[in-house]
Amino acid sequence: MDSTAFEDLAEKTIESLFDAIDEAIGDDADVDLENGILTVELEDGRQYVINKHSPNQQIWLSSPISGAAHYKYDDATTAWISTRSSDVLLDVLNAEMSQIAGVSVRLG
Repeated sequence: MDSTAFEDLAEKTIESLFDAIDEAIGDDADVDLENGILTVELEDGRQYVINKHSPNQQIWLSSPISGAAHYKYDDATTAWISTRSSDVLLDVLNAEMSQIAGVSVRLG
């Protein structure tokens, strides 16, 4: 994927995550998107940070539950897949946001 396509896809993905997370758990967290960095601060002070890393064409996640992970876009599955496992970014976030909200959360 060329750099322009990556930038567009990563920005759209992060903006979509912002909207979905704010809708799903906005009452339980402070959800903010600034300069392409999505921050989700939970009521207990724990924090998620999701941002793009252009040099590696990855989306990086820092999670208070699962730790740090890097995700690369896979054209075949049209999903962001962990560079260290077969975890899908959206599946990880759905599971963790469901745990936080206490109800099933489907971000996308």
